[in-house]
Amino acid sequence: MQIVNALTSTLASTARGWRGTNGARKSRQPEKMLKLYEYEGCPFCRLVREALTELDLDAVIHPCPRGGTRWRPEAERIGGRQQFPLLVDDNTGRVLYESSEIIAYLRESYGEGRNRNAGTPGPLAQVGANAATALRGFAGMTARGANGSGPGELLELYSFESSPFSRIAREALCELELAYVLRNMGKAVKADMGPPWVRAKFFPDTPVQGRNRKRMIELTGRMQVPYLIDPNTGTAMYESADIVRYLRQTYGG
Repeated sequence: MQIVNALTSTLASTARGWRGTNGARKSRQPEKMLKLYEYEGCPFCRLVREALTELDLDAVIHPCPRGGTRWRPEAERIGGRQQFPLLVDDNTGRVLYESSEIIAYLRESYGEGRNRNAGTPGPLAQVGANAATALRGFAGMTARGANGSGPGELLELYSFESSPFSRIAREALCELELAYVLRNMGKAVKADMGPPWVRAKFFPDTPVQGRNRKRMIELTGRMQVPYLIDPNTGTAMYESADIVRYLRQTYGG
């Protein structure tokens, strides 16, 4: 089952042309963290998450899967309707729907160089995003077994959008309606392309680039995603299968 899960997640990334892999070396970081109300299986939310990775922006993710009751009412209070994605930027007071408008806003407000001037995704991107959702069997679309009101402190997930294994962990967080800080670890240099052993073997002396990549090296001495930190239990762990099992056992109904 794990092999099939990894394969379909890899195919989902391929359907999107592996967008959400590269991360900017430099970006204008907001003083207050962005908030994104979304759900993992939503094709339009996927496009926004890709932009967050490519712009090297972190965000507090409030998962709003269909049938969810934890964050959907809050999203409706903020924006007036249950429509996703919904971006809240407390730095500017902006509240935005529509993936194209959100992406354009993020690029203009926080992008640098080419990332600032890049265009917004067109119809082909939307086709690929829909295909990615279908290839995953619509995982991360519907609330499944959330328990109570959720943990008191935000979880943290080190991830980048196209990572097949990170997607599996994000889907579980979404279905359980667990809010978390998304720490984007897009690949800022060619040495990071491919699995971690490629860098270790062929580019051992290449300096680490990227805010969260440097942070992970300082924290763990490794560079691997997904990496989950749960301050509520003092848990920190790699491996998507272990993360999913932990989340369901700890926070599932």
